[in-house]
Amino acid sequence: MDEELRALTERARAEAAASGGPEAVAACERLARGAGTCALAAVLTESGQPLWARELAAFRLGVAGDRRAFEALVLLLNHRDPPRCATAAYALARLGDPRTARAAAALATNELRVAYALHPVRLLVVLRAPESVPALVTTLRRRLRPHDPYRRVALACVEGLGELGDERAAPVLNDALAHPALAEAAVRALARLPGGR
Repeated sequence: MDEELRALTERARAEAAASGGPEAVAACERLARGAGTCALAAVLTESGQPLWARELAAFRLGVAGDRRAFEALVLLLNHRDPPRCATAAYALARLGDPRTARAAAALATNELRVAYALHPVRLLVVLRAPESVPALVTTLRRRLRPHDPYRRVALACVEGLGELGDERAAPVLNDALAHPALAEAAVRALARLPGGR
């Protein structure tokens, strides 16, 4: 079993056991291993399904390239629980849906949800889509304000812009040099841009 699916299954099994007992654990095992795509898609549309079940179904559909998982995965990508965001990002990166980059960019640049922007930022780097660099530049520029509390998001933007290697990132990366928590990463990122600025 894929390591990501194994970790998700263990977490879902614990949630199922805590909320629904042995029957819920058995349902979790079916979703993790035995359910086909139609059964998984039904979990996403049936009312009353627990979050762990929806997450497990969306993840399995996403890694299988089934676009019925898209909406559920985007919601999970913006969840307050980081492990849910991480599994959603992993599945979205494999889904192959053309809407994914636009959705990730919208989440990464939403100032009302910036506390949950880390995984959308990382997903944009993996996707290398046309939306990736503009969204990371916008998000990083906002994080360069004095006393901004979202340093992990800022650092992910700096590192991601270096990995993407697009010269449009040079101005904001140069601005990041003035921030001690970001300076070292900004130097490395700038060195990866064309011309090794």
